[in-house]
Amino acid sequence: MVYDYPMDDQPGRVCVIGAGSSGITACQNLAERGIDFDCFEKSSTVGGNWRYENDNGMSAAYRTLHINTSRQMMEYRAFPMPVDYPDYPGHFQIASYFDDYVDHFDLRHRIHFRTEVVNAAPTDDGLWAVTVRHVDGSEETIDYTDLIVCNGHHWDARWPEPAFPGSDEFTGVQMHAHDYRTPEIFEGKRVLVLGIGNSATDISVESSRVSEKTFLAMRRGAWILPKYMGGVPTDLATNGLFARAPLALQSLGMRLMLRLSVGKLADYGLPEPDHQPLHAHPTVSGELIGKLGHGDISVKPNIEHFDGDEVVFTDGSREQVDVLVYCTGYRITFPFFDDSIVDAEDNRIGLYRRVASIEHPNLYFIGLIQPLGAIMPLAEAQSAWVADLVSGEGQLPGRSEMARDVAAEQAAMDRRYVNSKRHTVQVDFDRYWRSVSREREESRRRVSRERVLSP
Repeated sequence: MVYDYPMDDQPGRVCVIGAGSSGITACQNLAERGIDFDCFEKSSTVGGNWRYENDNGMSAAYRTLHINTSRQMMEYRAFPMPVDYPDYPGHFQIASYFDDYVDHFDLRHRIHFRTEVVNAAPTDDGLWAVTVRHVDGSEETIDYTDLIVCNGHHWDARWPEPAFPGSDEFTGVQMHAHDYRTPEIFEGKRVLVLGIGNSATDISVESSRVSEKTFLAMRRGAWILPKYMGGVPTDLATNGLFARAPLALQSLGMRLMLRLSVGKLADYGLPEPDHQPLHAHPTVSGELIGKLGHGDISVKPNIEHFDGDEVVFTDGSREQVDVLVYCTGYRITFPFFDDSIVDAEDNRIGLYRRVASIEHPNLYFIGLIQPLGAIMPLAEAQSAWVADLVSGEGQLPGRSEMARDVAAEQAAMDRRYVNSKRHTVQVDFDRYWRSVSREREESRRRVSRERVLSP
């Protein structure tokens, strides 16, 4: 179904960019406070990355995609998922859930579909000038008091940089995971999947069912989490008190649970991780270990170079390959911002509590995180805090305090996580949830203190 609501005569005071999983909860929290807003969405409906074959051309969802966090952990607190959904719903169910969410809160008429934000810039009088392009190609610029960015960070494919030697002369097919949809392209082929994240494991498993041979190459090992531990979804089994324990204890507990449930990764041909559990984003797969044990997937080290239709690996081995799938992640980009406004070089962007811009007042980002857990409830918590800030019920600290906090958080991130572009926006679900909740309370106290001190 295609939705196309025209602009109202009077624009809202807040602009929300994007109607994916983060954008719709931003809209819900604004609407709940009675804050006037406009939401602009490039596609014809909501759902963003979870809308299969989204007509904005940006979705990376493949036909068999299922969530890797459980339904209970992924749902919005304000609108739980249907209890008859499975533990790990597929993307069609998730997209339907988003539709129900938007309709339940009567948000659809507040979203301007098939309308792309092409530019956003601060004005001299402290507003945000937002230029939008409508489906007919016409453009208009509207001023807003606040700007909330929810454009996602899994749509701009990142390829290896620099490219592997000889890749421009490789005679096979090279593609990014972002463009994968169904496994027919692998039928009867020799397939190489590069990466060890969730997309890489899913795609290699699918390839192994129809290909002549599937290889899975990686530059470093990863901890492979099953979808269930003790008969319950893994993220539920490791929630609660476990998630509140000191990191060292959590890491040790996770290592023991994985040894009992999965065994030694080396026994399946996988390289041993060079880091402790919870010091890198884990890979969740209910099928990879079995496929490796059956010999349906062969593990390889990183690529060294290409030689015609062959791929030469860092251990000196070589394999003839017909299709190569790069599961090498995504770049964080904002095509509507000039680099002088927001620069996310190397996927790094300094935001207070991962949300508020220090340099530009009234600029907020929702969902620009990569949690060890589900993103949607965290985006919901971020949105509630931002709604406080927009309405005047909350107040940010001073710029110098925010800058010190961002620097300290970045230093802690660098100490903990493996140096990788995928970890620049990494957070722990439970710890970050508590951080945002405390900050929301403190932001309200700042307003109360200021009112007391005011004559």
